[in-house]
Amino acid sequence: MAQPLQIDFVSDVACPWCAVGLASLQRALANVGDAVDARISMHPFELNPDMQPGGEALVDYLGRKYGRTPEQIAESQAMIRERGASVGFRFGERTRAYNTFDAHRLLYWAGIEDKQLPLKMALLQAYHSDGKDPSNHEVLIEAARSVGLDEGGAREVLESGRYTDEVRAEEQEYAALGIQAVPAIIFNRKYLVSGGQPVEAFEQAIRQIAAEG
Repeated sequence: MAQPLQIDFVSDVACPWCAVGLASLQRALANVGDAVDARISMHPFELNPDMQPGGEALVDYLGRKYGRTPEQIAESQAMIRERGASVGFRFGERTRAYNTFDAHRLLYWAGIEDKQLPLKMALLQAYHSDGKDPSNHEVLIEAARSVGLDEGGAREVLESGRYTDEVRAEEQEYAALGIQAVPAIIFNRKYLVSGGQPVEAFEQAIRQIAAEG
């Protein structure tokens, strides 16, 4: 009998390691197969909560935030592209960093509509693969439509400011738990795995948690 497995995935659309981690986690779950009955819930974390409208050049942003040179940034992005390719996620050209709060509001709504995981993947691909602006409402609506969500419903959520309080509350909840970097993956609200881990690391963790019942 499959063991129930709750997976709370704390992440940001703007985070490349979150894309790697989610793709890796999904491959691990596929490898485990019928041993677990997994339910993945997405939770918000903002890497750039104070980002100005229109975003900022990625080289400038990463240089200012992490003290990296353009050469170091290029090396890091090359490594991320390789890691993404190893788990089937394609990284394209990303030139700007953006605020993602509205994307998190849309993801909250998608959870109510039972389309949260496919929307998360669509948004990660829109930004990291296609270089689109995840703060742009038309980009968000296009992603929602692509996974079968109602276009009018998505537009109403974005234009009304709905789920602002809920997203803020979740951000505060996970910050209070000590989550300061993403992805942070919590299994059965008990076991924390951090970072864009390899498939094997996720698979080992899942099998061990399932064995404990």
